[in-house]
Amino acid sequence: MTTAGTHSTLTTDLEKQLQIPAECRGDDKSDADNENQSDELTSEELNKEYQIIDWSGPDDKDNPMNMSILRKWAVTLIVCVSALNLTCCSIIYSSAYEGIMAEFHVQRTAVLSGITVYLIGIGFGPMLYSPLSEFYGRRNIYVFSYVFFLIFQFPVAFGKNIPSIVINRFLSGLAGSASMTVSGGTIADMFPKEELGLPMMIYTMSPFTGPILAPIIGDFIVAFCDWRWVFYVIIIWTGVMLVLVLVLVPETFAPVLLTRRASRMRRETGNEMIRSPAEQQNAERTLLQAMKFSIKRPFELLIFEPIVLTMCIYAAIVLGILYLSFEAFPLVYANNHGFKTQYLGLTFIGLMIGQVLAAVSEPLWKKLYNRLAQSQHGAKPEFRLPQAIAGSILFPVGLFWFAFTTMKSVPWIVPVLATIPVGAGMLLIFSGIFTYLVEGYKPYSASALAANAFFRCVFSSVFPLFAVQMYESLGYMWASLLLACLTLICVPGPFLFFKHGERLREKSRFAWTGK
Repeated sequence: MTTAGTHSTLTTDLEKQLQIPAECRGDDKSDADNENQSDELTSEELNKEYQIIDWSGPDDKDNPMNMSILRKWAVTLIVCVSALNLTCCSIIYSSAYEGIMAEFHVQRTAVLSGITVYLIGIGFGPMLYSPLSEFYGRRNIYVFSYVFFLIFQFPVAFGKNIPSIVINRFLSGLAGSASMTVSGGTIADMFPKEELGLPMMIYTMSPFTGPILAPIIGDFIVAFCDWRWVFYVIIIWTGVMLVLVLVLVPETFAPVLLTRRASRMRRETGNEMIRSPAEQQNAERTLLQAMKFSIKRPFELLIFEPIVLTMCIYAAIVLGILYLSFEAFPLVYANNHGFKTQYLGLTFIGLMIGQVLAAVSEPLWKKLYNRLAQSQHGAKPEFRLPQAIAGSILFPVGLFWFAFTTMKSVPWIVPVLATIPVGAGMLLIFSGIFTYLVEGYKPYSASALAANAFFRCVFSSVFPLFAVQMYESLGYMWASLLLACLTLICVPGPFLFFKHGERLREKSRFAWTGK
């Protein structure tokens, strides 16, 4: 994401201060700037000739920071719900399994692939939308994304065969992923850093709340309507969001707004020497070059940076278990406790409660961060990891609790309560990992987050494919214990990086050492 200032190189500084999550990046300009340091002299020389414009002051009505509070919050809620819509769509599909299998006479694995390809689409999308938003602005990307996200929902809702449904699920995930890429940037464009806490907290929760709401909504729909109504509801929801974006969401990306102002001033004055800062920086940089950096750098970080790779693997396992739970929970509660279809989704409420509790604990982690920074006479990226450490403990504790309470003799409320630490741990892990990557790889933070998003979505996309078979083969308790043990192995990761991360970063060619 970027600030509402004129220089995108301020992006990572803002991210460092704000604990911005993974899905909140809007561009990757800092990476390309590092790759093209030789262009800086050219830019300085050009500044001597061109008249570079900026915001005119605190009363500049075109500056997104000067919008009314009411409009800022309207835009914030719209982009947050758009991210929630995207991730809700990933799992609400699972509520239609039985209807799809019955109508098309196909095996469950073929139907499950609709979730897998959707997540793969979400993983690839940010690498395309990041450079596009840099050149064309956030609003244009929103509109483009939502139009095609809506279009690709129709072949899913009215599909006549499984290949048609699965292919369009991938295309809809790819098209809709813009809300995960640029929404957080829109929020940071409007709010000064001292006011960003609450809107960013809401946005952080949005993509993780979507999958939890999905079975609650979807299971109620299929309990009383045909399975296709699951996708009719998504079409209606997406259509409403598209209208809201068109009517209420303005362009907020400062470099694009200033470029438009410069263009208007050139037309009005005839002075061709007027330029915006973005025009100066992009003078010798094409969209193709920007896309090359957007795609290339995340894979370099995954290959050459053990910290990035380890954190990506951990985040992928956590997200994979979340998506696996959407297959496992219905088995446990339907077979052991006799839950009807319309009530199965309610078993995910514990996860949501846990996320809310984790979100409201943010001031505690901020206070701890400041205390560590004072005691060490300076802030370090590793000081963002205590929340991930706490989450890494809560997550397996909840899974072990769930595993040992999946028997029929245990009241259903007990395993539901077990998912509260699971939900809290998940959000704390993601928050700690994302902010650590942003600060630890400051010059390349956008690429670090893109690498995490790509690896996380692609890796976790396969978990739903084997969930039912694993739970039926191993039994509910042993399958859950296997997952708990898998997360238990990951617990030392945040501890080790908290203690030794600085030394590892000093040996890296990408990491930021603060020197």
